Amino acid sequence: MVNSDTVLLDVRHLQLSAMAYPPDAKPHKITIVDDVSFTLEKGQVLGLIGESGAGKSTIGLAAMAYGRGGVHISSGEVLLNGVDISDASRKELRRIRGLQVCYVSQSAAAGFNPAHRLIDQVVESTVLNRIASRKDAQARAIALFDTLGLPNPETIGNRYPHQVSGGQLQRVMTAMALCSEPDLIVFDEPTTALDVTTQIDVLAAIKRAIKKTGVAALYISHDLAVVAQVSDKIMVLRNGKTVEFDETRSIIEAPKEQYTRELVNVRGIEHEQKVPSDNPLLTIDGISAAYPGTDIHVLKHVSMQLSAGQTLAIVGESGSGKSTLARVITGLLPPKSGTINFDNQQLPPYLKKRSREELQQLQMIYQMADVAMNPRHTVGTIIGRPLTYYFKLRGKARRDRVAELLDSIEMGTGFTDRYPAELSGGQKQRVCIARALAAKPRLIICDEVTSALDPLVADGILKLLLDLQARENVAYLFITHDLATVKAIADSIAIMHQGKVVRYGTKSDVLKPPFDDYTELLLSSVPQMQAGWLDEAIARQ
Repeated sequence: MVNSDTVLLDVRHLQLSAMAYPPDAKPHKITIVDDVSFTLEKGQVLGLIGESGAGKSTIGLAAMAYGRGGVHISSGEVLLNGVDISDASRKELRRIRGLQVCYVSQSAAAGFNPAHRLIDQVVESTVLNRIASRKDAQARAIALFDTLGLPNPETIGNRYPHQVSGGQLQRVMTAMALCSEPDLIVFDEPTTALDVTTQIDVLAAIKRAIKKTGVAALYISHDLAVVAQVSDKIMVLRNGKTVEFDETRSIIEAPKEQYTRELVNVRGIEHEQKVPSDNPLLTIDGISAAYPGTDIHVLKHVSMQLSAGQTLAIVGESGSGKSTLARVITGLLPPKSGTINFDNQQLPPYLKKRSREELQQLQMIYQMADVAMNPRHTVGTIIGRPLTYYFKLRGKARRDRVAELLDSIEMGTGFTDRYPAELSGGQKQRVCIARALAAKPRLIICDEVTSALDPLVADGILKLLLDLQARENVAYLFITHDLATVKAIADSIAIMHQGKVVRYGTKSDVLKPPFDDYTELLLSSVPQMQAGWLDEAIARQ
C-alpha cells in the first residue's frame, strides 16, 4: 500500500500528444502516451521498460513538465511533492528543472560543453541557484566523484570532457545531477552506449549513489536485465500504454503478460555451431595498424580465419581494435604489416586498388542505420543501387530483384517507395542488410548491427541473419561487445583487448573454462535476468 506522506511523484491518467505533419495528408493529433498512472515514493527507483516508441523517455521528460518535439500533456496530472507541475509557470519550472528534478541522458558527451572543465559544469546550477557557495558546491561534487567511484576525485574535475572515458563522463553527469540534491533524477538509457565492463561499473556507481543520497529515480531502458538491477518496481510499456506494473522480482520471476514474458525470455536463439573448414574464405595474418600520422599501433599482430557460410564474432571493449580491424579488411585503413587473403588471393591494402569483383564480394553493415542511408532516397533506390553498379540491372529486372530482396528480409514490396524516416529502427537495419545482400557477397562485416536496437527487435535481426546465412552460404564477421549476441550467432570467437587477440577459437572452446582474466571479466559483466545479480557481481569483484 502506498503511503501518501512518502509519495514524491504521482502520475495520474497521463496522456501525452503531439501534432503529426505527414507529407501527403492533413496535420492531425497523435497520442504518444495514453492513460498511464503510477506513484513513486521518496528514495525508490522505478524502471520504465519497453521498445523504441513505447513512450519511456516521453514519460520521463513529462516528470519534468517538458515535452520534446511538440509533445504536450493533453490530459492527466503530474504531481511532484503534491503540486501539479503540468500547469506550472515558466518561472516555477526553472526552479523545478535542475533543482527538484534532474536529467541524465544517454549521451554524456552531448551533455557537456567541451570548452569548460568538468568541475565548473558540475557545480554551475547549484551555484547559480544559490543552493550552495562555490566552495561548498565543489566539496559536494568531489564527495560525489568519490561515491561514484571516479579516479582521483580531488582532481578529476579539472579535466575537460574529452580527457575522460565514456564511462567516467557518464558518472560525472550523474554527479552533476546529484550536486543540487534533487528529489528526483530521470536516468534516460545511461548505460546503453557503454561496454559491458564499463556498464557494470556505472550501474554499481548509480545504485550506490542512489542509496547514499536517498534520491528517487526513474530509470529508463530497453534492457530489462539492466533495469532489474537498480529498480524497486518496473513498468512495462508498449505503444504508449502500460502493459504491466509490479515489483521488480515479480516482473522477472512471474510476469503476467505475454509481452513481458517475451522480454524476459529474449535471446532464446538456438544456433548449432559449425566446424571451420580446412580452406578458409578469409585469412588475417599478422596485421598491425596505426592511424595515419601516428606511431601508436591500434592493432598488434592480429591473426584469425573465417570459413565460408560461418560466423566469426570479434568481441571486446571500445578501443580494443574491433572496428579498426574492419577498416583494414575493407581497405579503408592500410596495415603497417601483415596480409589479408580472401578466397586464396591477397587483397590490396588500399580500397581504390581493389577490383569491382573484390568490392562486390565483401560488404559491410553499419551500427547506425540512420546515418548509413540517404534520407532523400526511397527503400527501392537504396537497395537498387548496388544492383545497377555490380550487375547493370535496370527497369523491371531491377524492380523484380528489389522485390525479392525485400521478401528475403520479411518486409515485402509495400516498403519500396518509403523513405528511411518512415521506417522503424529494426526496419532500417533490415534495409541495410538487403542492400548488402544485393551485391551477392561471400562475406559481410556486421559492425555492432544490433547494439542500438531493442532486445526483441535485435532478436529478430539475428534470426534473420542466421536464416539468410543458411540460404545464401554467406560468411559474417560479427563485431560486437554483446556476449549474448555472440552466444546466439557465432561459430568462432576472437576476443580482443588493447589491439591484441587474447583468446581465439571455436565458440565451444572460447566459452569453456578455464578463462584468462580479461575473458572472465567480460563474461561476468553481462547482466543476467535476475533480481540481485548486480549485488552479487559487485561482491565477487
